[in-house]
Amino acid sequence: MIQWDNILIDAGRAAIGIPAAAYAMSALGLNLQFGYTGLLNFGHVAFMLVGAYGTAITVDLGGSLWLGIPVGIALAALLGLLLGFPTLRLRTDYLAIVTIAAGEILRLIVRSSGAEPLTNGVFGIQAFADEFFDLNPIVDGRYGIGRFRFDERTLWVLIAAWALVALGTWIIWKLTRSPWGRVIRSIREDEDAARSLGKNVFWYKLQSLMIGGAYGALAGIILAVDQQNVSADFFIPLLTFYAYTIVILGGPGTVFGPILGSILFWFLFELFDEFLFDAVAAGWFGDVIETTDVGAIRFAAVGVGLMLLMAFRPQGIFGKREEVLLDV
Repeated sequence: MIQWDNILIDAGRAAIGIPAAAYAMSALGLNLQFGYTGLLNFGHVAFMLVGAYGTAITVDLGGSLWLGIPVGIALAALLGLLLGFPTLRLRTDYLAIVTIAAGEILRLIVRSSGAEPLTNGVFGIQAFADEFFDLNPIVDGRYGIGRFRFDERTLWVLIAAWALVALGTWIIWKLTRSPWGRVIRSIREDEDAARSLGKNVFWYKLQSLMIGGAYGALAGIILAVDQQNVSADFFIPLLTFYAYTIVILGGPGTVFGPILGSILFWFLFELFDEFLFDAVAAGWFGDVIETTDVGAIRFAAVGVGLMLLMAFRPQGIFGKREEVLLDV
């Protein structure tokens, strides 16, 4: 029997949960690159990895968490600089290939035995965010209504994460309405026209890649702090496509699209996941699908959803169709 009340409650918790906040932050950065500037960056997960590892390694080497966070953000901006110089003159489809390859190469380097003295290899780094949790002012207990409750630890991370998302959204709003924002939108529409007006198109693209990368780093830091763990095997290319699905769902080139897209994405993701588990347990699919298959089907559904969005509603819920028309 399908427990719809439990499914909806769990989906609602996921919609405002810590992953939703982290991916909203990641999507804000990707939206700046893709939605506003027209950069098809398929290696966005690399910035999340660098932010998380930069923070964790700083603490592991004896530094403070409050030093580690800006170090992680700065390293992600540096990665944008290093990645952007040789790639941003490439055509859009070639840029996509290079960035996804760069992200995967970086992940393999971080988990390699050669990097083990610094990154702890495949085991990653644990328990590095105690300073953050020591500041928790919330009294022990569970807060909410009915089953829609969070413990004091989760609530503390939620407040901090969504506050960062709110601040990040305000910064994006100011940037995109500034002269700088008008230039990057003109580059997305027609970079030759922007160049003919004397704008240094390459430099503006590089800035967008670096700023968006810093947002990706913050997303990685939020996830790592919540889990008190950072592992290279977590930062797989699929995370980039989660972020793309969120951006396209909410609407590329819109300020609040990434936030609303993340909330809706995680609501539907958890709803589909919980429904499949209940349906399989109730015998709806007979012997065709087992509970061990649900995870793979869930990931496949994300890919199918992304394809359908691009085919039938590339502008997203709040966006405009021209926001995703790229000059390739």
